[in-house]
Amino acid sequence: MAEMGDLRVTGSVTLPEAELEEQFIRASGPGGQNVNKVSSAVQLRYLAAQSSAISSDVKRRLYRLAGQRATKDGDVLIEASRFRSQERNREDARERLAELLREAVKPPPPPRKKTRPSKGAVERRIKAKKGRSRIKAMRRSVDD
Repeated sequence: MAEMGDLRVTGSVTLPEAELEEQFIRASGPGGQNVNKVSSAVQLRYLAAQSSAISSDVKRRLYRLAGQRATKDGDVLIEASRFRSQERNREDARERLAELLREAVKPPPPPRKKTRPSKGAVERRIKAKKGRSRIKAMRRSVDD
């Protein structure tokens, strides 16, 4: 089994190998004898709570993005069983974790500023409403 080493997320963020734990399990679903005998699925656990590679703000965003994949201990658990080979599942799990972290590293967008319509826009709207009102009023029958 080849060592994968540190996981490069962005130019400035790299996760050390010590913060990643891999466990190989048997995949579920179709696959016949291969699936019953070979532990090709991968559980990749990122120990985010103890991690010094990312800031607390990034951790908070990571937990929000991870959803069900975040554990109570502050770990992020990625399961990969898409491929038949253990090596491809391993790469898939690492890439999915890196993608999740890339999304968490992005700063949140600035809050939306509420805008108000200009005075002219309000006047034009009211003028248009009054015009429609007059047209509709002329359609009504006249009571004598």
